[in-house]
Amino acid sequence: MSGGRLRLHDASVRLDSMPVHGRALEVTPDATERAALAERLGVSSVDALAVRLHAVKFRGGIRVTGRLTATVTQPSVVTLEPMAQQISEPVDRIFLPGGEKDFAGPANAEIFVDLEGEDMPDHFEGNEADLTDLIVETLALAVDLYPRRPGESLDDLGLTPDVAEDHPFAALKALKKDED
Repeated sequence: MSGGRLRLHDASVRLDSMPVHGRALEVTPDATERAALAERLGVSSVDALAVRLHAVKFRGGIRVTGRLTATVTQPSVVTLEPMAQQISEPVDRIFLPGGEKDFAGPANAEIFVDLEGEDMPDHFEGNEADLTDLIVETLALAVDLYPRRPGESLDDLGLTPDVAEDHPFAALKALKKDED
């Protein structure tokens, strides 16, 4: 984690020393790394994180598959009480070498996007792919942005607004009555 960039230990794979059958990776960040992850994600804490991956050579790069499991604590958006969220997400990503290719064509060139096709591959430089960003992205996309306990609502707090007088057009309705 030098220079402000988060880098998880054991979260990289080398292409040049990859066995034919691939390589298994287990990434279990320590307390310091989990605290940095929590800060980056804007949650109270990342209490547990385990990532089991398998990397194999694929199209001149690597394909990484596996599963991320985590426990994240953050405040409920209703009561602000801390609550834990259990996360279990599949991982499937392709990494190709050389991300600095020029993909721009002439200004009038047509661009075809296959919306049903595979996701665009990620790129890495050299012989080593750092999977930290993949792990952080997978975790960030799985975290509930508005956590609340089942059945929890603002009604439980007695904060229901008076809809008849609080809506944005209440003042216009009052003016209309004067015209009639």
